[in-house]
Amino acid sequence: MTAGFDPNKPYNELPPLPPSRDVETRPVWRACTNARASLAELKAAGGLLPDASVLINIIPILEAKDSSEIENIVTTNDALFRQASLMESEAEPQTKEALRYRTALYEGYRSLSERPLTTRTALSICRNIKEVDLDFRATPGTALRNRATGELIYTPPENPDRLRAMLANWESFVNEPSDLDPLVRMAIQHYQFEAIHPFPDGNGRTGRILNILALIQYGLLDQPILYLSRHILRTRLEYYRLLNEVTARGDWETWLVYMLTAVDETARWTNDKIKAIRALMQETSEYIRHAAPKIYSRDLIDVLFTQPYCKISHLVERDIAKRETASSYLKQLDAIGVVKKDKAGRDILFIHRKYLDLLSSDSHSFAPYPRISAEPARTKKPK
Repeated sequence: MTAGFDPNKPYNELPPLPPSRDVETRPVWRACTNARASLAELKAAGGLLPDASVLINIIPILEAKDSSEIENIVTTNDALFRQASLMESEAEPQTKEALRYRTALYEGYRSLSERPLTTRTALSICRNIKEVDLDFRATPGTALRNRATGELIYTPPENPDRLRAMLANWESFVNEPSDLDPLVRMAIQHYQFEAIHPFPDGNGRTGRILNILALIQYGLLDQPILYLSRHILRTRLEYYRLLNEVTARGDWETWLVYMLTAVDETARWTNDKIKAIRALMQETSEYIRHAAPKIYSRDLIDVLFTQPYCKISHLVERDIAKRETASSYLKQLDAIGVVKKDKAGRDILFIHRKYLDLLSSDSHSFAPYPRISAEPARTKKPK
């Protein structure tokens, strides 16, 4: 067991960063090399879509769903995309909370243009997620338990002043020059943030947003388009176990390999999803151009792929058409099977079902649209 660690007592002796031992072992370097290559491919793929807003609107919602589900806040992609279009107050609480994760991610991303990652960034993210003006934990008694057995496995440090001092060390590690690979630094800072556990609630989701922002700050991504929570959700028990192994036994290697593998696999999966989105965009573009040539435009295609739920106002806001004409366009798209009309209270939504299904699926395939002959229909000659 790590010196000074007792799961039943506040871990006030949490060692500061950087780790005292050499953590970039051969297995870590191998995993790091693979992750870097996959991230570079993902970064390049993000620039291949005609409209950059497609990914910035889509991937954070998928990330929000799975990161929230890790904390047992369960909703669906359908509900999230629907609510993102409507922004009504009647949505389920779980859906609202998951969407706040997306808002927190956006705000954190925008803040990087003004300042690097700081304790202030983390506090702002957590406040956005919880929609509460919270501060550092002040009340003792926080304890983390094994979800399956109820066994107490970790008691985080206590006292707001101590937490601030630990976060100051965390902030320095994130920002000061280091010989460590940036991916390794990201994984180390994530462990440390979760071990400090500075807030009364929302620490896990805040920490996972900080991962993505760190990759952007280190230049490994341009946009928050890495769907990292997908891997963590599918390996949730291992994620928590390996966090605890660093605390209890100082096992950095296994934790780092796990996180680097998560980045590698997630980047490759996200890259494949981007390729599938591009293929569906091309398929949809060609189909509309043949089935409804009078309404086809590149801007219309872009709107259909900004998010899978479309409203008349979306076309109007993009100056594609005035309201009456925009309504006619969407009705024509409904008639040829590209979208499906759906009533949502006083609003009318048009669901791009192929797109929604592609985004919600682990696979990257979709059924093609029916083929339309380019030849004009022949008419029978009168007898």
